[in-house]
Amino acid sequence: MDNPTHETSTAGVGPWQGEWPDDDHYDAELLREGDTRNVIDRYRYWRMEAIVADLDEHRHPFHVAIENWQHDMNIGSIVRSANAFAADTVHIIGRRRWNKRGAMVTDRYQHVMHHETVAVFATWAREQGIPILAIDNVPGCVPLETFALPQRCALLFGQEGPGLSDEAIAVAEAVIEITQFGSTRSINASAAAAVAMHAWVMQHVTFKTGGN
Repeated sequence: MDNPTHETSTAGVGPWQGEWPDDDHYDAELLREGDTRNVIDRYRYWRMEAIVADLDEHRHPFHVAIENWQHDMNIGSIVRSANAFAADTVHIIGRRRWNKRGAMVTDRYQHVMHHETVAVFATWAREQGIPILAIDNVPGCVPLETFALPQRCALLFGQEGPGLSDEAIAVAEAVIEITQFGSTRSINASAAAAVAMHAWVMQHVTFKTGGN
């Protein structure tokens, strides 16, 4: 049920006007005080748990994994992108603590798992039957633009600067690079993650055009 009295806005909406909905998706405090969260209009005034449950109904079957040896500030941004593209789960490899500022609280809605080492993550992926695809620009890479991404896969990203560790490269079934055309050697880690996730979407999601 939508509230017709408020215009859509990324800055949020004020208190609900009129009779409150009786659907248990809604949060009484948000209805009373307004909803300033960065959520799509469908989820305005919804309880966080209700949003997560609804997302679980249509998450995509790809995973995102990130090495976290240096407390990389890009991790939060990668989590935010994973939420935007409805990734199944984000896997943090290495340090348990990560900088959440860039996530803009999207980690509340996104499943996040921690793995102590690359080996532990690789064992998890193997048990789940999920191929690991490393995203880096080391010698022997396959261009992302020519690579058929599996529906179920884990896109593995490294630290800003050093990139993926040798151990991470070793456990990957393929190493994929994002083709670049300028003078810089690499693009920002969070930008690379967003590009790779969108590439998966372009290969596996069917889009409706025109009509309803």
